[in-house]
Amino acid sequence: MAESGSEKSSVVADRQMEGPRINSCDQNLNRCCEIIELNSEIQGQLFTILNETSQEGGHYAGVETIKTRLLPWLGTCFSCATSGRLFETNLSLTQDSIERERQLRELASSQTFQLQELQEELTSTRLQLNHVQQDLAKTQLALEDTKTKSSTTLLAAEDEIVQLKAALKTSRAQEKDALRKLDRLNDYKQQIQILRDEISILDAQKSVLQSRLARSHSPSPRHSESKSPSPVPLKNCSPGRARHTNASRRACLIARFGDIYARERLDAETLLRTYISDIEMVQRIIYIAAVESFHAAKMAYRQFKIRVRETLSLGHSGPESLEDAVLDYIVRHEDLYDVQASVNEVIRSMNINPKISFPPEIDFIVISTLIQELCRVAFSMQTLVPPLDIAFDTDGELFSETKYHRSFDSDFTAALVAYHVWPALMENDVVVVKGEAVTKRGALWSRRSRSRSRSTSPLLCHHLSRSRSPSPLRSGSPRH
Repeated sequence: MAESGSEKSSVVADRQMEGPRINSCDQNLNRCCEIIELNSEIQGQLFTILNETSQEGGHYAGVETIKTRLLPWLGTCFSCATSGRLFETNLSLTQDSIERERQLRELASSQTFQLQELQEELTSTRLQLNHVQQDLAKTQLALEDTKTKSSTTLLAAEDEIVQLKAALKTSRAQEKDALRKLDRLNDYKQQIQILRDEISILDAQKSVLQSRLARSHSPSPRHSESKSPSPVPLKNCSPGRARHTNASRRACLIARFGDIYARERLDAETLLRTYISDIEMVQRIIYIAAVESFHAAKMAYRQFKIRVRETLSLGHSGPESLEDAVLDYIVRHEDLYDVQASVNEVIRSMNINPKISFPPEIDFIVISTLIQELCRVAFSMQTLVPPLDIAFDTDGELFSETKYHRSFDSDFTAALVAYHVWPALMENDVVVVKGEAVTKRGALWSRRSRSRSRSTSPLLCHHLSRSRSPSPLRSGSPRH
């Protein structure tokens, strides 16, 4: 179409160049029609271009240009022959359409702006989400790293704990060895001190005896006073030593009492079970042995204390009282205690006790080791301030949770004690170590009937007759 228009325009131009020429009416009309056709073709091409250009700008692009230039021009061209009122109407309509187009444009621009804001927010949200995902990935990596380090640290800590345990075990063994050596050293020092004290006491006694001997042989009191040597005072190496060591000795004696219950008692029980099948009788024998041992040891302690007081009162002088000096001497010379005499006394008391019996071919001497250890501990407990003693117990008494543990074979619903297995250790009516007792329903009455039937048995008569004769162990025991 563009090519045909150009050809026609070239033909018109050629004809114009040929010179002035008078055309007919038909020719002029034909040329005007040709010009109109060419103009319409050009306008069609222009409107096509305008349409394509406006489509490239979107729905609202180019609206302002079309309203301000094209529409007024079209309105002017097509309304030249109309009246002024029609022109005004077209102008008002044009203005209204322009205003509406302006509002549409503002609305479109606002929507476009909001759309851009939403897109920007969406973009920022996506960026934040990406940052959060990156942080989460970093956190996961850090968590994995921490887990790896923690596992490594835990393994290292376990190895270190094993090493520390081994080192602790070694140090404890070394500490025990050092304590053992220290105990030996303390024993050596104590023995040396005891020997020195004995020497000083013997010197004092010698001086006193020499003084008495000189007085008895002197012709006159004045001469004897001038010739008799003055008694040498006793040497007080550490006044009040027994009271200073009271707490440590108390703790050691309580621990030793528990050891006797755990070891020597069980050994004696095992030994007695070989001769006696009745476990109740075995436990009664051991309990009565413990009670008689404490009784014999307390009696021996009183006699020993009286002898020491009589000896020390002859030459006592010093800042400490006589009772403290006596107590210190007994603590330092506990080895002078005649424990064998107490053992013999305990066995004699057990032989005449109606609650227990023993086969005639065997003597209670088989548990002398237990009796000996109990006598030693009981004697040492009397040197404490205040002294330790066992509780007074009777069969059939009300069971006390503060004084005893129930034996494993007890009836835990019974309220009365059938018999005792081990005495409780007391200090001024306060329980220091709990004992052990057996509680059974109806066991007390059956026990009394058995004891009455046994009181006239030939076995007990044999024990009574044997107890009246002097024991060979007691008659041959040394006396200090």
